[in-house]
Amino acid sequence: MNFTAEQIAGILDGEVVGDSTIEVSNLSKIEEGKEGELTFLSNPKYTPYIYTTKASITIVNKSFKPEKQIHTTLIKVDDAYKAFSKLLEYYNQVKMNKSGIEQPAHISESAKLGENIYIGAFSYIGNNVQIGDNVKIYPNSYIGDNVVIQDNTVIFAGVKIYSDCIVGSYCVLNSGVIIGADGFGFVPNEEGEYTKVPQIGNVILEDYVDIGAATTIDRATLGSTIIRRGVKLDNQIQIAHNVEIGRNTVIAAQTGVAGSTKIGKNCIIGGQVGIAGHLIIGDNVKIQAQSGIGKNIKDNEVLQGSPSFNYSDWNKSYIHFKNLPKIVKNIIELEKKVDGNN
Repeated sequence: MNFTAEQIAGILDGEVVGDSTIEVSNLSKIEEGKEGELTFLSNPKYTPYIYTTKASITIVNKSFKPEKQIHTTLIKVDDAYKAFSKLLEYYNQVKMNKSGIEQPAHISESAKLGENIYIGAFSYIGNNVQIGDNVKIYPNSYIGDNVVIQDNTVIFAGVKIYSDCIVGSYCVLNSGVIIGADGFGFVPNEEGEYTKVPQIGNVILEDYVDIGAATTIDRATLGSTIIRRGVKLDNQIQIAHNVEIGRNTVIAAQTGVAGSTKIGKNCIIGGQVGIAGHLIIGDNVKIQAQSGIGKNIKDNEVLQGSPSFNYSDWNKSYIHFKNLPKIVKNIIELEKKVDGNN
C-alpha cells in the first residue's frame, strides 16, 4: 500500500518540506533507506545519514535545519521518534486489517461471535465459545470449549487456548502460545510410579496482556492461574499452575515460574530467571537475568545471582569472585611463609 508525503503529514499533523506527492510503500532505518521507503531522524548521532539516505521521505523534528543539500522529502513534526512510533502503529493496523471467516474453519453452532471479527483458515472454535468485537484469530488456531475472548484481542497463527480459559480485551497472543495446558501435577503411589492429579481450573488473562511466541501458561489445579492487566511476557516463558502475576509486570525470555507462586505488580524480571514454587514476590521487584529465586522477596528489592541475593552485595562480591584464583594463590604463599617461620 502506497502513501504520499501529504497523506503521512496529515496522519502525523506534520509539515512537508519537499515533494508532497512522492510515495512510499515501506519503512526503513535511515542508514539503510532506499527509494520508495520512509525513515526518521531523532537521534543526533544519526544526523550525517540524512545527507546520504536514499529514503524518499524522512520524518524530522521541527527544529532540524539541514547544513547542506539533502535529497529526501522532509516531514517536520514536534517529536520525530513519537511520530514514527505512531506511524508504525498505524501501518500495523492497516496491514492487519483483516475481517471475515476464511474456509475451511470449524465453528461450533453454539459459539457466539462478535462484530467485525476475523477467523483464519483451519481454525477450530469449540462449543459455547464467546468471541468479542474486533477480535482477530489467525489460521491454525485452536479455541477450546467455553473459552471467552473479549473485544479487540489478536490471536496469531497456531495459538492453542484450552477449554474454560478467559482472555481479556486488547490482548496479543503470538504464534505458538499455549494457554491452559495441564499443570505439572503428579503424586507417587506405593510402587513409586507417578499418578496424574487432574487439573480442573483455568487461566485468566486480564486486559492489555501481551504474550510472546511459544510461551506456555498452565491451567490451575483448582481455581485459576491469573495474569493481571498490562502484564508483558516475552517468548518461551513457562508459567506453571496457580501462578498469579501482578499488574504491569514484565518478564523476559526463557524464565520459568513454578506452581502457586505469586508475583507482585510492576516487577521487572530478566531472561532465564528461575523462580521456585509457593513463593511470594513483592511489588516493584527487579530480578537480573539468570538469577535463581528460592525464597520470598519483599517489595522494591533488586536481586542477582543463583541463589540470588541483594544486587549491590552481588556486585561487591563479584569483584572477589573473579579474583579467586589470585586470592587463593596469595593465601597459599602466606601459609608457606608462616610455616617457614615456625
